[in-house]
Amino acid sequence: MKLCFNQATTLENSNLEKDLNYCDKHGYDYIEIRSMDKLPEYLESHSLEDLKAFFQNHHIKPLALNALVFFNNRENEEEVLNEFKQLVETGSELGVQYVVAVPLVTKKKILLKEIDDSAVKMLREFSNIAEPYGIKVALEFVGHPECTINTFEQAYDIVQKVDRENVGLVFDCFHFHAMGSSYEALKEADGKKIFILHIDDTEDFPIGLLRDEDRVWPGEGAIDLDGLLSTLKEIGYENGVVSVELFRPEYYEMDAEEVIKKAKDTTLNVVSKHYNTQPI
Repeated sequence: MKLCFNQATTLENSNLEKDLNYCDKHGYDYIEIRSMDKLPEYLESHSLEDLKAFFQNHHIKPLALNALVFFNNRENEEEVLNEFKQLVETGSELGVQYVVAVPLVTKKKILLKEIDDSAVKMLREFSNIAEPYGIKVALEFVGHPECTINTFEQAYDIVQKVDRENVGLVFDCFHFHAMGSSYEALKEADGKKIFILHIDDTEDFPIGLLRDEDRVWPGEGAIDLDGLLSTLKEIGYENGVVSVELFRPEYYEMDAEEVIKKAKDTTLNVVSKHYNTQPI
């Protein structure tokens, strides 16, 4: 299992250049680049060619652009499709494998059929755009009540209806736990439709009250990570990458390099019980 770093983990105390250098130094294999803020910030003082050269000359490689946010149930569908195309073109230049798509978060009540229809339609459009570039689309359900796609079973059903080889899921342990997603649905799923595994943990608050800032180091919270990882292995998740993603405000007050090292150590402690890990 290869190790990946999601930039949300150092969202407020680092930047892309620092994350890349620290992650490469501490033996990460991949990085998920935050396309909505960290990449534009980097490009204010660097070029895309600079970033490509870094990846060519270092061990660490780009796994995904994360993310196109609020892609479904939008009036401005053409704008969303254009934004996705731009991400795919940038991702293709950098050599990413995935573009992550995050569902709409809103307090507005939307019928489930309308959510389903919109998500399936947009993901098929994304599939058509991404396919010539060899890039895959990873739908990330978000375990908040306000998110239109907030459980594993709902997201998996949508991906099944999309029925495209290059469309699958981001499986985030926090999001699975936060809205009480179904273990039975997970056990019946095809692990090959899970493209990216996000590892994290959380404080023990009730279902529906958890938010990203409640995340803690893997193995130091209330999520049954052993149960999830063993189930993922049983259903055939062998994609070979685990990406650590934390949004903890206290961790933003720490030194970024210390966070990156601790995130690696805690992740490997948990994952190595279920998968062969290959730290450098």
